[in-house]
Amino acid sequence: MRIAAIVEYDGSHFCGWQLQDDVRTVQGDIEQALGIVANEPVRVITAGRTDTGVHASGQVIHFDVSAQRPARAWVRGANSNLAQDVAVIWAEEVDPDFHARFSATGRHYQYVIFNRPVHPTYLNRRVTWDYRPLDVDRMRAGAVHLVGTHDFSSYRTVHCQAKDPVRELRLLEIHRRGDFIFLHVYANAFLHHMVRNIAGVLMTIGAGEREPEWARQVLEACDRTQGGITAPPDGLYLTAVEYPEKFNIPQLSPDSGLW
Repeated sequence: MRIAAIVEYDGSHFCGWQLQDDVRTVQGDIEQALGIVANEPVRVITAGRTDTGVHASGQVIHFDVSAQRPARAWVRGANSNLAQDVAVIWAEEVDPDFHARFSATGRHYQYVIFNRPVHPTYLNRRVTWDYRPLDVDRMRAGAVHLVGTHDFSSYRTVHCQAKDPVRELRLLEIHRRGDFIFLHVYANAFLHHMVRNIAGVLMTIGAGEREPEWARQVLEACDRTQGGITAPPDGLYLTAVEYPEKFNIPQLSPDSGLW
């Protein structure tokens, strides 16, 4: 049978999602825990591979097993074999045509900036700290230039393996709550480092070091070297993945489980 699951994790102590030798990864921990429940090796497919230090409150995976288990067994059984910084929060049998990555129609990320002169303490590695006073109105003015369907070559890492750099950025909202600035980024799909590079450009604009039109100029250059710095991974959260209704995957709120 094919099982879909929603996974939550604190990426601070993982070397990213993807399985690697001799280092701790989210995929490695999840596969080991599910394999114990299934009593057979399990290989999982994810909606999106997250980098080292990136978190998730709504990551979606699927895996195929011959073992017959009730849905609650996949959740409770996996969690009993997982560390406290990763959890399976939902699991169900799904149609064999479901694919965690290729069936997805949209993805939501939140990028959380802690904006005060003094560095964070208990929030360390869970937010991105910027000591510069950031003007949210300037950041919003820059964000306007990025919404829509564009070639985002300037906003992806040079190591990105995607063949097509065109993405539909459906929403880019920015709001402040006290010392926190939240970027809600929603697209059909994302390129490698795309959200972090968008955040880096907008933070530079918010600090007054560039004008809001710079976001458009970087976009139109289609050249990564024309962009700003890549923002740290600490404040990045994959919060929700959307699928067609026929698959019956719970649609989490983009704010679900976050702050």
